[in-house]
Amino acid sequence: MDIIYSDHAKKRMRQRGVTELEIEHILSHAMYIKKSFDGTKEAAGIVKHRAVRIKFIEIENYIKIITVM
Repeated sequence: MDIIYSDHAKKRMRQRGVTELEIEHILSHAMYIKKSFDGTKEAAGIVKHRAVRIKFIEIENYIKIITVM
């Protein structure tokens, strides 16, 4: 499945030192994935010994990363 990154997500990734490979790893091996009432999802994982959360939308053919916290 393709992953698309919003400009906001790319900015937050640079600020937090998180790579696309690390995002893919979190999505594949998330500690949890929860659905929000607005249709988005949140995945959590560990990157470089710290917790990282990813807010995303899952569409049929792709995942759009909204932000990285």
